Amino acid sequence: MAGFDVSLAVPEPEKNFFLQEFEIENLERIKKLSKKHPVNVLVAGKQGCGKSTLVKQFAARNNRPLATFQIGILSEPGQLFGDYRLKQGETYYQKFLFPEAIQTPGCVIHLEEINRPEHPKALNMLFSILSDDRQVWTDELGLLKVASDVVFFATLNEGEEFIGTEMLDAALRDRFYTMVLDYLPADIETEVLRLKTGIDHSEALTIVNVANQLRGNTQEPITVSTRHSLMIAEMVSIGATVNEAFVNSLQVSRDILESILLSLHMELGLKKTGNGKHYKIY
Repeated sequence: MAGFDVSLAVPEPEKNFFLQEFEIENLERIKKLSKKHPVNVLVAGKQGCGKSTLVKQFAARNNRPLATFQIGILSEPGQLFGDYRLKQGETYYQKFLFPEAIQTPGCVIHLEEINRPEHPKALNMLFSILSDDRQVWTDELGLLKVASDVVFFATLNEGEEFIGTEMLDAALRDRFYTMVLDYLPADIETEVLRLKTGIDHSEALTIVNVANQLRGNTQEPITVSTRHSLMIAEMVSIGATVNEAFVNSLQVSRDILESILLSLHMELGLKKTGNGKHYKIY
């Protein structure tokens, strides 16, 4: 299965990645719990709000190897573990990275888009891995036991707007601690854009204010993820206007953008402050 035959490595940390203080404290608790037994954490939230980066950052900050598995390509149980292949007219079983990852002490295992398998039954073998027993039997590999200090992170997008996703089975969800990420407050997102792209504060603030206007449009909301706002800021950093950068990055008309930009110029001080939540770099 393409995408499963990769090596285990500790990732490089992401610069200027902000989380709320209570989320950072929660990740510290997860690390302590993992010293007692393997832990499962479900990270939900809007697309592009930093779910995958959070998993990577947890591994990097704690010097743990990271293994990421795309659940969206699974169509049958056991597919994470290995597959039968043909070589020179003979069939053989090739073991994938997943068995090695779950047996590596301290490994961070990222189950990406866990609610998007090609077939829901493809997740069946995960029940045993994520249960209290932490072991599973396969005919090809025998009994596999999850190593000490392993942390499973599953990420998901949920909602009618996400085609191909399924509601996560309640029995599977019950095996996870849960974290929910959202868009950053305006002042923090502004700082992220400034730090990561080098644009000045006023340009970053304008991008964030436009993004929040689009997000908050009750009649026709447009998803502007933090990933998208960074793409827009990068365009501005090399000479594009804010209007041009939004048009090139999102499916939104110039008329709507010009109307928003005009209203922002008329409303002094719009969204320059945060929302009272405490964030810091993780």
